Amino acid sequence: MQLPIDPSEIDPAERGEKRATLEMNHQEAISHVREAFTEEGFGVPVEFSPAELLNEKVNADRNPYYVLGACHPEMADRALAETMQIGGLFPCNVIVWEESPRIQQVYHVSIMRIARLAGMAPDSEAWDGIVSDTGELVDRAMANLDASE
Repeated sequence: MQLPIDPSEIDPAERGEKRATLEMNHQEAISHVREAFTEEGFGVPVEFSPAELLNEKVNADRNPYYVLGACHPEMADRALAETMQIGGLFPCNVIVWEESPRIQQVYHVSIMRIARLAGMAPDSEAWDGIVSDTGELVDRAMANLDASE
């Protein structure tokens, strides 16, 4: 399948990529990230460890890797009012993986920006506001990671 765009040409900022490195064990990092996002009004209705599942099901021997399915109810409501397709990208995942012992990587990508890039969201002032407001919330949550260490 040939894509209509070259993904390598998309600046990570256009996807709303955010990264952080935490120096702590994996379980501490998961709790720390959950708390940082909760402080900004996100809930975490879904969480799971793909690594544990893959290690169990296909003997993958994966290092710790955890997904926090974060959701900010106000932002989700605003987004759904603009496009029902956004639900296909819910929740806003925050990933925590162990790079090495006591070094955890935290990663988030903006589903609001991805939806726009994929043609699933309108090119409108209302969507611009959702992208901006959600980005500010995530920026503050990521800043909480540093502030709370």
